[in-house]
Amino acid sequence: MSQLEIKNLHVSIEDKEILKGLSLTIKQGEIHAIMGPNGTGKSTLAYTLMGHPNYTVTEGEILFKGENVLEMEPDERSRAGIFLAFQYPVAIPGVTVANFLRSAINSRRRAENPDDKGMPIPEFRKMLKEKMDMLKMDHNFAGRYLNDGFSGGEKKRAEILQMATLKPEIAILDETDSGLDIDALRVVSEGVNALSGSELGVLVITHYQRLLNYIKPHFVHVMMGGRIVESGGPELALHLEEHGYDWLREKTEDVAA
Repeated sequence: MSQLEIKNLHVSIEDKEILKGLSLTIKQGEIHAIMGPNGTGKSTLAYTLMGHPNYTVTEGEILFKGENVLEMEPDERSRAGIFLAFQYPVAIPGVTVANFLRSAINSRRRAENPDDKGMPIPEFRKMLKEKMDMLKMDHNFAGRYLNDGFSGGEKKRAEILQMATLKPEIAILDETDSGLDIDALRVVSEGVNALSGSELGVLVITHYQRLLNYIKPHFVHVMMGGRIVESGGPELALHLEEHGYDWLREKTEDVAA
């Protein structure tokens, strides 16, 4: 069973420390949710895990399947089995969803075997239709330019389709609920749930309990001040929805004193 281990992680951007000793372990088959106020480092964690060059790790380790993730380039992390669904996916006019996905799959295959000719088109089309059917997506979606003119919900569904075709072992969802109405939120959540299982570990980063009404986490963690200050089960998210974060701020201040 694969697992992602984050140990005492310290991360800075432009010499400002954002993460200040964060530790977390995510195993295949588990769904973890991270919640917390704005500016506490949730998205910093997501980008650091995938190797964004603007984020500098000053201390700590990130291990995946026992290997040091910090020594890998972003594409190597992806090929190893880590996936990031962006909060704000970028549009790529002129490149269809299908061509983008086939290029990503073939790039992975050639990295493992330079002589690989890529996935045959009939095999790819069959696989893509199966994934889209599983996610209850119209097949015409594959012929549209990636994220170009997409609604917020369509962009997030395209991210979930990428996750379905690339089949990661650990998926990080960075505020997937951002900008979604209730209907789009439900559709995207159903896609995540369809992919969840013993072979996929999920880290959901969110501000709101409402997403966790659809994607049921096994563990909920609260980030404040660049570290995890509280962990629990799904009931913790409900407590935060009712009481906010003030009680945790007071608890954290008492510990610091």
